[in-house]
Amino acid sequence: MITGYGLLVVFTLSILILLVSIIKFKLNPFIALLLTSILTGFLVQMPIGDISSTISSGFGNTLGSIGIVIGLGIVFGNVLSESKATKSIANGLLSKTGDNNAAIAVTTAGFLISIPVYMDAAFVIMMPIVKYIADKTKKSLMIFICALGVGTIVGHAMVIPTPGPLSVAANMNADVGAFIFYSILCAFPAILVGGWLYGKRFSKSEAFKLDNSEVESEIVATANVENNENMPSFGLSMFTLLFPICIILLSNVLKAVLPEGSLIVSIASFLGDKNIALLIGSVVAFALLHTYFEKSFSELVIEAADSAGLILLITGAGGAFGSVINASGIGDFLVATMSDLSIPAVVLGFALSALLRVSQGSTTVALVTTSSILGPAIAATGASPVLVGLAICAGGVGLSLPNDSGFWVLSRFGGISVKDTLNSWTIGGTLASFTAFAVVLILNVLNSVIGLPGL
Repeated sequence: MITGYGLLVVFTLSILILLVSIIKFKLNPFIALLLTSILTGFLVQMPIGDISSTISSGFGNTLGSIGIVIGLGIVFGNVLSESKATKSIANGLLSKTGDNNAAIAVTTAGFLISIPVYMDAAFVIMMPIVKYIADKTKKSLMIFICALGVGTIVGHAMVIPTPGPLSVAANMNADVGAFIFYSILCAFPAILVGGWLYGKRFSKSEAFKLDNSEVESEIVATANVENNENMPSFGLSMFTLLFPICIILLSNVLKAVLPEGSLIVSIASFLGDKNIALLIGSVVAFALLHTYFEKSFSELVIEAADSAGLILLITGAGGAFGSVINASGIGDFLVATMSDLSIPAVVLGFALSALLRVSQGSTTVALVTTSSILGPAIAATGASPVLVGLAICAGGVGLSLPNDSGFWVLSRFGGISVKDTLNSWTIGGTLASFTAFAVVLILNVLNSVIGLPGL
């Protein structure tokens, strides 16, 4: 196989081929991803027998990780939409922020929801609400997709109990309480810059209007009805939305404070699994909101299956592409090269994490790999393990390319093109990444001058 800097050339070339085939030649992303994966395998001189197996395993592993979440997330979103709970939540959020600041509410909600829940699930849960808010405020959907996407990835990458940050804190031997406090301190400026301020660039884009062909089309029939129409209260709607999230959060708390292997921890681990929690949440949502339905629960599940088909194919293909890139050795080469450079631990953590993120797509893999490499050496450098850990988390936020399955979740659920996904999610997330890192650098300077608690 190709080694050294030839891997970087192949990686750059494969990304360009993928983007050109989709944007220029309008090739379906599912086919484009599979063809580019095969071509990349040949370019790095992988054994021909390994190419197909790597693609298959990458496809299967990705769907095994988030496939059920996508299906249940659509069911959950359909229940909220059919019952008009999405409209109730949207009205409640807008009543607190107003139309002009609706994007702040969206990016904050996305951030909070993605802390205990995977980014993919959080985005799926919130997307029906976001589409309704865009329709109600007569603003571009791109404003709110940018706000939601950036909010969810920042929460996913930076705040415990999400698996990535949790692994970073453990590998860096950092105090968990201090890690959570300073991660939130870094995260809020990031979501405001990348999700809200950057999203304003789309304010002149065409206003969004719900279309009857969409999953949430049932909202159209009620969009212009007064707020006293028959729909669940804001409190009930928020409870329904947050119920599966609270299950996952409670599970993480119990696992953190109780002895490992105890019966309660075992039960909490089962119930707190994202798939089980979303299944329970969907059933509870139906039980609480079915009186507001005009369709049966079975019809909503069938609609969800219809909507999930292409999304699952594209998401799995994105995972396959990332698997080929990872198997080529690009990530290992980047880590080895950067580790030999004499740069501060905080900067090195951010750079390595960002390079791994862009090379193989997965935020969690980037965070776990980088912290595993740097963790043992941090004590000798005298750097703060909390700040180095947060720099690693910040590096995993941005630079999302089509080798990231989350890229395709956002594109397909948002109903936007690859070009628009790059303009909103990729650029907005990257700005958020550098903003969070800038806050880490400021904290690092302050800590060296006056000393900060917990660092």
